[in-house]
Amino acid sequence: MQATTLGRRGALAAAAGLVGLSLLPKPAAAQMEPATAAAIRKIIGERTPEEGRVQLRLPPIAENGNTVPLTVTVESPMTAADHVKAVHVFADKNPTPDVATFRFSPAMGRAQADTRIRLGQTQDVIAVAEMSDGKLYISRAEVKVTIGGCGG
Repeated sequence: MQATTLGRRGALAAAAGLVGLSLLPKPAAAQMEPATAAAIRKIIGERTPEEGRVQLRLPPIAENGNTVPLTVTVESPMTAADHVKAVHVFADKNPTPDVATFRFSPAMGRAQADTRIRLGQTQDVIAVAEMSDGKLYISRAEVKVTIGGCGG
């Protein structure tokens, strides 16, 4: 078997290919419904949110999709210079994906909101946090909705 040496051009081409692969959307993002992607883009424009800082708490299985408890928390010092401005919540497979928007100020001391949402079927719930410095953070959680506890 003959060993192959990788020249400078080959090494650059391989590196470019790896960088290109890392820029592709994650599989979960690729599966996002077009209406949800459009609703998120309407709010964040062309900016790209980062993973982290946002925690979504939902039950993994909801026996009744009419009242699914949701808690969203964002790690932030909540000072005038560094705070959460808003958190937008989306339900990927609902007919209208915009579920809620919570607005925050530094005076609140903590960026957390609790509510109940309606989910029509098993789907991802997505939260996007807007920070005072313009950065965006995103989190998602799947909720399996069962009808009367029998499937979903």
